[in-house]
Amino acid sequence: MARVINTNSPGKRRNAHMRTVAEILRRLGQKTTLDDSSKDMVAAVIFSLRAIESTVEESAVAWEKRGYWKKADDFQQKWWWASLSSTSLEKLVRSDNWQQIPEAMVKLFPHFSDIKINRLTRDPSDWIGMYSKLMREKTR
Repeated sequence: MARVINTNSPGKRRNAHMRTVAEILRRLGQKTTLDDSSKDMVAAVIFSLRAIESTVEESAVAWEKRGYWKKADDFQQKWWWASLSSTSLEKLVRSDNWQQIPEAMVKLFPHFSDIKINRLTRDPSDWIGMYSKLMREKTR
């Protein structure tokens, strides 16, 4: 039997979500008013940050199974911001506090500064309906 290789690793998925957030931040920076599309983009950022958080946990668990507890802990500390950011953004959205969203988004920029965007590759249809999906969820 041949060996099965998983090409959809946590690192690859994490990089894809990082790219998605970076592109959304760029698009949001170009907006001048708050509209439904902006709300959907902010919700998509929250979902992507959650996904980043889950890939970090997945990687940490794998390292802990092998006995690399220090490496797992350091990795989780490095990515702790994703969990904090998703939680704080979600609180702002759920409390309908949209005037503080730009400030929260600006705090994300340093984490995405190393991602170079020459061309926008994410289709806007990817985040359509994300705001209503987020609001239908029960509070975490």
